Amino acid sequence: MCSASVAYLARNRRGRVGDTLPATMQVVEISEPGGPDVLRLATRALPQPGKGEVLVRVSHAGVNRPDCLQRAGAYPPPPGASDLPGLEIAGEVVSLGEGVDPAELGRKVCALTNGGGYAQYCIARPEHCLPVPHGLSLAEAAALPETLFTVWHNLFQRGYARDGETVLIHGGTSGIGTMATMLAKLFGLTVIATCGSDDKCAASRAVGADLAINYKTADFVEAARDFTEGRGVDVVLDVVSGSYTQRNLDALAEDGRLVVIAGLGGAMSEINVAKLMRRRLTLTGSTLRPRANVFKGLLADEIFREVWPLVETGELRPVMDRTFPMADAAKAHARIEAGEHVGKIVLDIAGASE
Repeated sequence: MCSASVAYLARNRRGRVGDTLPATMQVVEISEPGGPDVLRLATRALPQPGKGEVLVRVSHAGVNRPDCLQRAGAYPPPPGASDLPGLEIAGEVVSLGEGVDPAELGRKVCALTNGGGYAQYCIARPEHCLPVPHGLSLAEAAALPETLFTVWHNLFQRGYARDGETVLIHGGTSGIGTMATMLAKLFGLTVIATCGSDDKCAASRAVGADLAINYKTADFVEAARDFTEGRGVDVVLDVVSGSYTQRNLDALAEDGRLVVIAGLGGAMSEINVAKLMRRRLTLTGSTLRPRANVFKGLLADEIFREVWPLVETGELRPVMDRTFPMADAAKAHARIEAGEHVGKIVLDIAGASE
């Protein structure tokens, strides 16, 4: 056997020198479709990285709405993805698949994954990983990939947001909402956010929103138009859909763009197409998880160039809500579904083995 083959096999048995990897790991499984209580701790065999993949020893994993949808049976993983929830992680690369640069071994990274993040070890692709800079905790790092990839693609790539424009962000205190607010401000936009209480409006303003609207006590369309002196906003980033769709279109200025990234208010909408055409509005949307690996890699490259310098300098940090032990994944899901959080919820995975 050639020396290169010996080295490859050694990398798959060990991480750093003397660091033998276990045969099994703890994971959080979905025992059956249902509420948060269907999440349970289990033991599984350690996954092996395939060609072009890396194995990450997970320190922390982000908790997101798509995890809750998958748990409920409404968002099945794409073909070939792990059945475990968890779309973003942070930790250390401990094993390499065939063809991966040996320099990846031992790197501290955060990564966007297709699933499997609720586990002590998780498969990722190096092109979907970003380096964890000095000063950024692994808990914070785990809170970045899913929201950052989603916001950058939808607000800036699909919504064409640019400096000097005004954006309306629904769910202003969610993980997506706080990240969208911070990024928009860093890139010179004016931000209007909607929230479900006065306290959350105050929290949204603290993050950077120029105007926060309590949608339970005020009409966000009227408030947004008043704030823009009747012109309307340039972009709406929407997680609600349903009955909000026409109202979002009504809140837009001429040539405005509505970008839909979730359907918390229902998947079906009725809109006035004549208004859309007359005012030259754009209605678009996307989902991230099913996209091709090449697309996600290109997106990661752009984020590394355009946004990661702000993370490295400390200008951009995720708003952190609460960290739960791995064993309390059900409590984390209950909190995010209750809408009590401000910012990101993460699971402490490494603590499970301490």
